[in-house]
Amino acid sequence: MREVTGNCIVVYQRYLLDLLTRYKMLDMVAFVDPSMIGAIRYGDGHAQSQHIKDRLLTAKPNQIFLLPYNADVYFMDPLKRRLPTGEWRSIVDTAIAMYNAHKGKKGRSSVLWKNLAGIPPQPSSTECGYFVMRYMRDIIEDKDLSFVRKWERRSNYMYSQEDIDVIRNEWAKFVVKSYM
Repeated sequence: MREVTGNCIVVYQRYLLDLLTRYKMLDMVAFVDPSMIGAIRYGDGHAQSQHIKDRLLTAKPNQIFLLPYNADVYFMDPLKRRLPTGEWRSIVDTAIAMYNAHKGKKGRSSVLWKNLAGIPPQPSSTECGYFVMRYMRDIIEDKDLSFVRKWERRSNYMYSQEDIDVIRNEWAKFVVKSYM
């Protein structure tokens, strides 16, 4: 249960892309590369916002984007902190404002952030990559995308080690299959 890199998450996103294809959900869910927006990143906050905006420009109507960054925008924090403040919130808010300006959209002046407080919390600070991958998997497995209702209220639901091991095994099998 060591900390995983953004590259590991990207590999798992590729596995999930295959699931989305099989489920015929490509128009419903898409991904943003965490290496372009994560804490260890290329460029500054503006570059991160630009990358998110560019990715949003490829969106289908009502498509959900999964931005695995540890954080309408739904925020899932497995360490059970409060809604995001500071740099990350500013990056996403700026990206959405840039997107709206590019598209000529007028509307609310700020993003409405919603904390999905019912997500399973991680036990310590090293498992976040596994939890992010598990959240993405649970969202994709939820064919009607009702994850907001499921996770909007606090709950006592916890992932077991077996739940996390499913992710680890899927990742490993996908990597082995991809390189054979």
